[in-house]
Amino acid sequence: METVEQLVSFHHIQVQLSGGAPWGFTLKGGLEHGEPLIITKIEDGGKAALCKELKVGDELININGSALYGSRQEALILIKGSYRILKVTVRRYIHKT
Repeated sequence: METVEQLVSFHHIQVQLSGGAPWGFTLKGGLEHGEPLIITKIEDGGKAALCKELKVGDELININGSALYGSRQEALILIKGSYRILKVTVRRYIHKT
Protein backbone atom coordinates (compact mmCIF):
# COMPACT_ATOMS: atom_id res chain seq x y z
CA MET A 1 0.00 0.00 0.00
CA GLU A 2 1.31 3.46 -0.93
CA THR A 3 1.77 6.18 1.67
CA VAL A 4 0.34 9.69 1.35
CA GLU A 5 3.88 10.95 0.61
CA GLN A 6 4.08 8.59 -2.36
CA LEU A 7 0.74 9.80 -3.77
CA VAL A 8 0.87 13.55 -3.08
CA SER A 9 3.61 16.18 -2.96
CA PHE A 10 3.33 19.93 -2.62
CA HIS A 11 5.07 23.13 -3.61
CA HIS A 12 5.15 26.46 -1.78
CA ILE A 13 4.52 29.34 -4.13
CA GLN A 14 5.16 32.97 -3.19
CA VAL A 15 3.08 35.59 -4.95
CA GLN A 16 3.07 39.38 -4.75
CA LEU A 17 -0.01 41.32 -5.85
CA SER A 18 0.24 45.10 -6.31
CA GLY A 19 -2.14 48.01 -6.62
CA GLY A 20 -4.45 47.59 -3.64
CA ALA A 21 -7.74 45.87 -3.01
CA PRO A 22 -9.77 44.23 -4.36
CA TRP A 23 -7.23 41.44 -4.80
CA GLY A 24 -9.49 39.21 -6.90
CA PHE A 25 -9.76 35.94 -4.99
CA THR A 26 -12.15 34.28 -2.55
CA LEU A 27 -11.26 32.13 0.48
CA LYS A 28 -13.13 29.25 2.07
CA GLY A 29 -12.51 27.17 5.18
CA GLY A 30 -10.42 27.92 8.24
CA LEU A 31 -10.21 26.60 11.77
CA GLU A 32 -13.79 27.74 12.33
CA HIS A 33 -14.89 25.10 9.83
CA GLY A 34 -12.25 22.46 10.53
CA GLU A 35 -10.72 22.96 7.07
CA PRO A 36 -7.59 24.57 5.60
CA LEU A 37 -7.88 28.06 4.07
CA ILE A 38 -8.43 27.38 0.37
CA ILE A 39 -8.71 29.75 -2.59
CA THR A 40 -12.09 28.89 -4.11
CA LYS A 41 -12.41 31.53 -6.81
CA ILE A 42 -10.14 33.71 -8.92
CA GLU A 43 -11.99 36.70 -10.39
CA ASP A 44 -11.55 37.11 -14.16
CA GLY A 45 -9.45 40.20 -14.86
CA GLY A 46 -8.62 40.69 -11.17
CA LYS A 47 -5.14 41.11 -9.72
CA ALA A 48 -4.93 37.43 -8.70
CA ALA A 49 -5.85 36.32 -12.24
CA LEU A 50 -3.42 38.74 -13.88
CA CYS A 51 -0.46 37.42 -11.87
CA LYS A 52 -1.22 33.92 -13.32
CA GLU A 53 0.37 32.18 -10.33
CA LEU A 54 -2.55 31.59 -7.96
CA LYS A 55 -4.94 28.73 -8.66
CA VAL A 56 -8.26 27.57 -7.26
CA GLY A 57 -7.46 24.91 -4.66
CA ASP A 58 -4.26 26.57 -3.38
CA GLU A 59 -3.99 26.60 0.43
CA LEU A 60 -3.13 30.00 1.93
CA ILE A 61 -0.38 29.58 4.54
CA ASN A 62 1.29 33.00 4.87
CA ILE A 63 0.22 36.63 4.36
CA ASN A 64 2.77 39.46 4.25
CA GLY A 65 5.31 37.37 6.15
CA SER A 66 2.86 36.31 8.89
CA ALA A 67 2.34 32.57 9.21
CA LEU A 68 -1.34 31.71 9.39
CA TYR A 69 -2.74 29.51 12.10
CA GLY A 70 -5.78 28.60 10.07
CA SER A 71 -8.40 31.17 11.11
CA ARG A 72 -10.31 32.69 8.18
CA GLN A 73 -10.98 35.80 10.27
CA GLU A 74 -7.22 36.21 10.90
CA ALA A 75 -6.53 35.89 7.17
CA LEU A 76 -9.20 38.45 6.26
CA ILE A 77 -7.79 40.98 8.75
CA LEU A 78 -4.28 40.57 7.29
CA ILE A 79 -5.58 40.82 3.72
CA LYS A 80 -7.69 43.91 4.45
CA GLY A 81 -4.69 45.48 6.19
CA SER A 82 -2.65 45.25 2.98
CA TYR A 83 -2.66 48.73 1.52
CA ARG A 84 -0.81 48.59 -1.82
CA ILE A 85 0.98 45.24 -1.83
CA LEU A 86 -0.23 41.81 -0.78
CA LYS A 87 2.37 39.05 -0.45
CA VAL A 88 1.01 35.54 0.01
CA THR A 89 2.48 32.08 0.18
CA VAL A 90 0.30 29.18 -0.88
CA ARG A 91 0.74 25.44 -0.70
CA ARG A 92 -0.19 23.66 -3.91
CA TYR A 93 -0.69 19.91 -3.74
CA ILE A 94 0.46 17.85 -6.70
CA HIS A 95 -1.13 14.42 -7.10
CA LYS A 96 1.35 11.88 -8.43
CA THR A 97 0.09 9.40 -10.97
